[in-house]
Amino acid sequence: MARILITSALPYINGIKHLGNLVGSQLPSDTYARYMRARGHEVMYICATDEHGTPAEIAAAKAGKPVAEYCAEMHEVQAELARGFRLSFDFFGRSSSQRNHQLTQHLARRLGENGLIEIVTEKQVYSKADGRFLPDRYIEGTCPNCGYEGARGDQCEECTKQLDPTDLINPRSAISGSTDLEVRETKHLFLRQSRLRDRLDEWIDSKRDWPVLTTSIAKKWLHDGDGLQDRGITRDLDWGIPVQFDGAPWEGMEGKVFYVWFDAPIEYIGATAEWADANGLDDSAWERWWRTDKGADNVRYVQFMGKDNVPFHTLSFPATLMGSNEPWKLVDYIKSFNYLNYDGGQFSTSKGRGVFMDQALEILPSDYWRWWLLSHVPENSDSEFTWENFQASINKDLADVLGNFVSRVTKFCRSKFGEVVPEGGAYGAAELAVIDEISTRLAAYQAHMEAIEIRKASAELRAIWAAGNEYLQEAAPWAAFKTDPERAAAIIRFALNLIRLYAVLSEPFIPDASATILGAMKTEARDWPDDVAAAMNILTPGHEFTVPDVLFAKITDDARAEMEQRFAGKDS
Repeated sequence: MARILITSALPYINGIKHLGNLVGSQLPSDTYARYMRARGHEVMYICATDEHGTPAEIAAAKAGKPVAEYCAEMHEVQAELARGFRLSFDFFGRSSSQRNHQLTQHLARRLGENGLIEIVTEKQVYSKADGRFLPDRYIEGTCPNCGYEGARGDQCEECTKQLDPTDLINPRSAISGSTDLEVRETKHLFLRQSRLRDRLDEWIDSKRDWPVLTTSIAKKWLHDGDGLQDRGITRDLDWGIPVQFDGAPWEGMEGKVFYVWFDAPIEYIGATAEWADANGLDDSAWERWWRTDKGADNVRYVQFMGKDNVPFHTLSFPATLMGSNEPWKLVDYIKSFNYLNYDGGQFSTSKGRGVFMDQALEILPSDYWRWWLLSHVPENSDSEFTWENFQASINKDLADVLGNFVSRVTKFCRSKFGEVVPEGGAYGAAELAVIDEISTRLAAYQAHMEAIEIRKASAELRAIWAAGNEYLQEAAPWAAFKTDPERAAAIIRFALNLIRLYAVLSEPFIPDASATILGAMKTEARDWPDDVAAAMNILTPGHEFTVPDVLFAKITDDARAEMEQRFAGKDS
């Protein structure tokens, strides 16, 4: 049994996330966590809301609420949506927690003691219209590298180049749109990342199994232009983790807080500590996951994130942990994703374009969304959501292949043998052929899940479902029943065991349907099938079951057209 630590990129607090955010980290990480638990491994699966920074302050102001109250409310909203999508976090924390305050300040102090933090007087953009310094995410302009006109002051999302606000061409306030900006002097703490460049480079080189997307982005930041730059880790804000605290070594930092991108990854540790607190456990419970001197040396740590988060997780966060000279667990594998686009364009909150998590759950069950998103996850390139593709995938994969198989088998059995697994007959060549095919496909499915190739794993899972349909058509129990009832009984007994097997194998992807099927089969036997032949004999003659309701209703053309129009956006 392995010990596996899994973290999903933290969703930002300022609003409900769209399907692209969901598939970019949380949903694949949940599928992987569920699979690893099913295989018997010890899993710690952590996420949290990312609550600090200017966006939270602005969102709270728009809502007319104190920022702390706003964040508390939005945390519960996001936690409820996570539950709605069946995200199986062991703990869903908050970056504003006291644990994260303590850990962030502790690591900053350690970095300072090790000579990796310095006070820098820098020029920063001040907006007269807004009456405040503008954090770099709230300055927009044209990227000097690629010409993208919507670049932010910290990073261009188009080419991923790290930027400073003063690099932007034609800068403007993202808060008010004002171009009445001026540069003023202010002091900030800088993390001297450049001193760790060689160590980071060597560490990244050692990760030969990382996805090309992850490594290429990390290397680009390390070596392009002037290479890895020292980075400001404080901001002129009210809401955040204070830089001045008991024993803080920095003078003149009153009123400043740590930059959200410094404290947010530390919340992975903080949330694990919050989990221990919530369960009445002492520090050893979370330290065994995070400190290599307390047992984390035998932990495999896997992170999930969109490609825009890669630089901070391959460089800045590791630099923080390395630079502390403490035995913190570093990530072993970073699974990064490209973007999910929406029907020929991008998701847009302001334009109401695309489907957001709350809307998705209002119109269809979570398994519908989970299946489509995971079977189209943007692993190697950007993916695109279209309603035609969504409808076809749900109707063909879930309704026609899996749902139809469950319905045909259980209803036929009820009509001919009653709601019990029939006895009589023996498995023959046809059944052995299916066992061989599923055994081969199961090995491929497992290999893809181990390698976190979610899209390929979903294709193998569908093929396993399809094998049952093909078997049923060829074996034709309805015909066999007329001349050889015992043969029909063997076919149906085999098919009922396939149904149970499908429920177990499908749980990482469609957990609600899996639970419904297992409930209908009246079995708690969820053991992962090390031996497919043995799995075909778990439901024995006389075992009772019920015929489940329709697992997946088809999406009609009219329903598809209505949803397509509803989420087309204001400018469509």
